[in-house]
Amino acid sequence: MLIEENFEIKKLTSFKCGGKIKRVILPESVDEFVDVLKDNPKAKVFGNLSNTLVSSDGYDGTIVLTAKMDKYIFENDFVTSECGLKGPKLSQAAAEKGLSGLEFMIAFPGSVGGEVFMNAGAHGQSVKDVLVDALCYSPAKGIIKLSNDDMRFGYRTSICQKENLTVLSAKFKLNKEPIEQIKIKMQENLNFRKNKQPSLAMPNCGSVFRNPEGDSAGRLLESVGAKTFSIGSARVYENHANFIINPANATSEDILELMLKMHNAVKDKYNIELTPEVRYLGGCNKREDEICKILYQK
Repeated sequence: MLIEENFEIKKLTSFKCGGKIKRVILPESVDEFVDVLKDNPKAKVFGNLSNTLVSSDGYDGTIVLTAKMDKYIFENDFVTSECGLKGPKLSQAAAEKGLSGLEFMIAFPGSVGGEVFMNAGAHGQSVKDVLVDALCYSPAKGIIKLSNDDMRFGYRTSICQKENLTVLSAKFKLNKEPIEQIKIKMQENLNFRKNKQPSLAMPNCGSVFRNPEGDSAGRLLESVGAKTFSIGSARVYENHANFIINPANATSEDILELMLKMHNAVKDKYNIELTPEVRYLGGCNKREDEICKILYQK
């Protein structure tokens, strides 16, 4: 497996932001992953960093990236995928076999593990609708298999977030449909993203905040004028108030300050505290730590 010391992470992140990571490990199989976590119990696990803001001051610890765990196999109407496979690749592979249920993944830059972890979904489809079971790693129990019901899926959440579980692989049950019909649905999803959300080529981490119950974070943010907000080189996307883009080398502190400004504007007007959907990795910047205590309630 690949092990890197003092690794420059910036180019790997969707925000194109971040400093040096003390140690990065990229296992290529479930067995390697388990061995790594046994040897490095305090390591933090990530997929392909599509939903993570990494501090420009870096991280003084070990992280495990699952990007090289990307094998998958089809069996009749079922597909089993390792966690590191990118969602769009699995979505396209299913479409070519005339299997529907993963069209929503085509517009997400994340990995399969991350999408199961957060019960990703869009356009009337979600992980919950198609997942059969997931192989997960528990620091206390080792490898465990969880059924759909065991996963306790909710809006952008699963049991994995509550019990510190890492998704290693997932099995999905799909439905036979004409390939042309599946591809039309996929193109509609891509067009929606193109019209409403920043291009994947524009550095961003997707939705910044989760929708509060019964409302939309984007609606709340637009109502407080967030589309005009910017700090340093970080700014809110002009076509959707729940996205931050980094067009010109914004620092992680710029982005966090902007997140705090958005959070406070909604709190001041509606007394609603938005919860970040973006993960944060850092710990070497005092101001960033102060902001994170407010945003993440930690």
